[in-house]
Amino acid sequence: MKWAMIVVGGLVLVVAVVWAIGAALPKDHVASRKLKLKQSPEAIWTAITDVDAFTAWRKDVKSIKKLPDENGRAGWVESMDMGDVPLRIEEFTPPRRLVTRIADPNLPFGGTWTFEVEPAEGGATLRITETGEVKPALFRFMSRFVFGQTATMESYLKFLAAKFGENAAPTE
Repeated sequence: MKWAMIVVGGLVLVVAVVWAIGAALPKDHVASRKLKLKQSPEAIWTAITDVDAFTAWRKDVKSIKKLPDENGRAGWVESMDMGDVPLRIEEFTPPRRLVTRIADPNLPFGGTWTFEVEPAEGGATLRITETGEVKPALFRFMSRFVFGQTATMESYLKFLAAKFGENAAPTE
């Protein structure tokens, strides 16, 4: 019984320390990743804006459900292992700049992704900048120290490279 109390007390202490560290971290963050591809800006633009085709190349998206336009802005829900994430377009400037926002303020995270497509020698680059917020302290700890604040962007960019048959790696 004594050992059980020590183990439970230790676990409570670990959770309390993790929560305290997470609570001390800022809710807001900005992170960015870039990928150079041997594709034209137009090909990259088509890939990142053809929402109906996401399930064909984004292995993290199970299904897409279109939302009705809101103030002239398109939206959709990405069904993923972690749950449904509704998104809404905030800015659409083909073929160079796209800004999407998580459209549910009740989720434990939120923010925008800004996609910037630029011509480059032999192809084009795509930079994704996440201006995000993570609300719960435990999630902030996990985002910062376990998963990394760029993990989702890096996965997205790797899936995009694979869509084009390239083995390109994201950079800062």
